[in-house]
Amino acid sequence: MAIDYGRKRCGVAVTDVLRISANGLPTQRSCDIIEFIKDYCSRESVDVIVVGEPRDMKGNPSESMNYIRPFLSRLKKEMPDKEIVMQDERFTSTIAHREMIAGGFSKKQRAEKGRADEMAAVLILTSYLESRQITGW
Repeated sequence: MAIDYGRKRCGVAVTDVLRISANGLPTQRSCDIIEFIKDYCSRESVDVIVVGEPRDMKGNPSESMNYIRPFLSRLKKEMPDKEIVMQDERFTSTIAHREMIAGGFSKKQRAEKGRADEMAAVLILTSYLESRQITGW
């Protein structure tokens, strides 16, 4: 499972059992994301929770980490049995918007709140899966 954590909304993505492809789930409000994760994990098998790690162009943590750190602390407390990893999320929002344009999404569809967050979560999870394949999982 991957989370693109934002101040208001969180994009969520999951992968199939074989870890081949990432698929988006409905965007969640940030205030509800922990309960959503707990509920989802109670119904589905989740080995790892991948959280997007915002970085600046030099690779340093961005200011967004100031509100992501408390989320990570709470997530670790609420889900102590789950492995939680960070995955570089640089450019995921930009790529998500480009993918929507390339995919033929209308301007109205692209403006829908949450659609880019969902796609960013898919990109984060895809990037994580690809990095694991390179290292031999």
